[in-house]
Amino acid sequence: MTGSNGDGPAEAIGRRRFLGYVLAAPTLVAAAELRPTPAADARLPSPELTELLDLNDMMTAAALPTSGLISVEVNRDGTVSFALPRAEVGQGITTSTAMLIAEEMAVPLERVRVTLADARPELLFNQLTGGSNTTIATYIPIRVAAAIARLRLLAAAATELGSAVTDLTLKAGVITDRSGGGIDIGALAEKAASMRTRQVSVELTSRESFTVIGRPHNRIDALEAVTGRKKFAMDLDVPDAKPTMVCRPPTINGKVGSVANLAEVRTMPGVTDVVVISTGVAVRAETFGQCIDAVRALRVSWKPGSAEGKSDETVLRELEAAELPLGLRPPTPTVEGKFTFYFRSNSALEPNCAIADVRADRAEIWSALKSPIVAKQTIAAKLGLPLGRVTVHVTEGGGSFGRKLFFDAALEAAEVSQRIGKPVKLMWHRADDSRQGRTHSMATSRVRVAYAGDTVLSYKQRHTSVSTDLGHGLGEIITAMAARLPVGDIGFSETFFQLSQAMSYDFGVSSRLLSETDKGFNTGSMRNVYSPDVTCARELIVDRLAARMGKDPYRFRHDFLRDDRSRAVLAKVAEAGNWGRPMPADTAQGIAFHAEYKSVSAALVEIDCRPETVNRPIRDGVTGPRVTKVVFAVDVGLAVNPRGLEAQMMGCIMDGIALALTSSLHLRDGYFLEASWDNYFYTRQWNTPPELQIIVMPSASEKPGGAGELGVAASMAAVACAYGRATGTMPTSFPINHGTLSFTPKPTIPPIPPSPTDGLNHAR
Repeated sequence: MTGSNGDGPAEAIGRRRFLGYVLAAPTLVAAAELRPTPAADARLPSPELTELLDLNDMMTAAALPTSGLISVEVNRDGTVSFALPRAEVGQGITTSTAMLIAEEMAVPLERVRVTLADARPELLFNQLTGGSNTTIATYIPIRVAAAIARLRLLAAAATELGSAVTDLTLKAGVITDRSGGGIDIGALAEKAASMRTRQVSVELTSRESFTVIGRPHNRIDALEAVTGRKKFAMDLDVPDAKPTMVCRPPTINGKVGSVANLAEVRTMPGVTDVVVISTGVAVRAETFGQCIDAVRALRVSWKPGSAEGKSDETVLRELEAAELPLGLRPPTPTVEGKFTFYFRSNSALEPNCAIADVRADRAEIWSALKSPIVAKQTIAAKLGLPLGRVTVHVTEGGGSFGRKLFFDAALEAAEVSQRIGKPVKLMWHRADDSRQGRTHSMATSRVRVAYAGDTVLSYKQRHTSVSTDLGHGLGEIITAMAARLPVGDIGFSETFFQLSQAMSYDFGVSSRLLSETDKGFNTGSMRNVYSPDVTCARELIVDRLAARMGKDPYRFRHDFLRDDRSRAVLAKVAEAGNWGRPMPADTAQGIAFHAEYKSVSAALVEIDCRPETVNRPIRDGVTGPRVTKVVFAVDVGLAVNPRGLEAQMMGCIMDGIALALTSSLHLRDGYFLEASWDNYFYTRQWNTPPELQIIVMPSASEKPGGAGELGVAASMAAVACAYGRATGTMPTSFPINHGTLSFTPKPTIPPIPPSPTDGLNHAR
């Protein structure tokens, strides 16, 4: 996307010069026009597919043709508006987007208003939030649109001030001439507008001139978030949209057989409607408390679900039967391992929720959606309405981890609203999310490495997983449908797998293959998808291989990594974390590396596995080892907002600790035992490292790399490696504490457990 070396008009477009449009509008509106361009250098074939094309490259290329449909608008009050075709779910992309616009337009950051665009089917592949792709895909288009707006404002100011454009300066939203005369951009919003759409070329700000991009900035929504003024879906005041909840089956995806007391429940206090829907029995009431009371009172006869009678043990046998062979064992020495990764919850901080107002001739939906185009198309088909009569508003979300790629709450809300003819404000209970929500697939990974002397000859990994639902496709209905076809889903998953996994070590002939089985579970592309499990298995084997060769784990990795950039992040964590320092018995360091989407990362972890730590009393909780220190280094190329990047890596580290030590779902008799976060053990305060250091590596790159998911895999792997070194036994089952059930499972009927009443008994 940096211009063309070919013949024709594109030849004149330099490395920072791009084409775009001033759109016909009452006030100034500008957009980019970007086309795929051939690479400037012919690269030699690489043994690693992801060095030539990875999932992020594919998503960026798919988004490129509709970049011109995304525009920046200058308003009469001097603010700049931009409707971001992505979902802000806490990752900070509204802040980084505002920074791009502020940079190119020389306006204060507080003058930039970034909202979330409604579902726009014309954007095709350009409204999917995932794969750490937002900053990469939008970095140039947003800057080009903003730069065109800047150019038009300067031209309009030149006319107003009677000066040459070259004599004008735009700073802090005000254009001044050499005599000191000035005019605010708001006063030029109409004058800079165009009666017709016009093509223009523009040069972007050079990196050495950046004053906003690359500098640490606080989030633009931080004050609203910490003061409770930030609006999420359930905060919206949609007329007559009343609280709604669903009575769900006791086993995964069970169906309603009959309801014995519908009429009785309809007369309960506050209840306005009770109706059977495809996923259960929906209750609408004046308050969510009244919804809960009604759901608990329903007496439903349920039909079997899609995972009836299944347990961890039966799924493990299914995975073993679906494993692809590693082939004949070579005559040279080998290191082998098999690893099991249990189901994990994809529940975000914000409960799964949506508002729907469905009328006979139209529908309006509000929800935090990362694939809103597919949601709109699917909801329209479900309701039997023309696509143009369905409006889907994307609201800000409180977390996602991939969960909000799926729109089941929005689809449910639309179904309920259509059935009862009234607006609804539908919210899942925490127990719904744990037991009927999306999960990270249970999987196994087998690894075999052949070596001779100090040379690694081959690396083979066979990853077997419960089928991961990629039914969101690439953000529109065609690929979403393809991902669900009996053959298409296999090809889609394998493509996703191959384009998201990289072998960063010089390990001879390398191969990775995915096999998937069992579509009876509600799975999803949880944060980092396949990478945490795949990388954890690989890095544990790397530790074992280093031991076989009599080498230090850090030095072994450093020697076998393929490039200087990768070696630099590894060396940085080893130096900053004081790798190899003497440590007490039953404590140890672990180190791991992970690369994806043009970014590289490394983690050094210290863990305490001493008996007094492992057995420390925690009320109704899994205790186990504690990570006491993490040093994490990351190189993402150009970091638009280093402070936001640090926050992302902190979240990734907490994910990695949880996946390695405590965070899992226990499957028994067709349902998960966990029923809320009080017995689903994401990283808690007592497992959070007291020492945490994030190092953003300096980079001269002109382009950003992917960062949203990058830190999970290296963190999980480093914790696993540290545990293995502290205990003297390589862990093979994750999370390490999965075998410890520290709580009494809540019943599945009624599906919503009673509210706790003993909170004050445990206050300190």
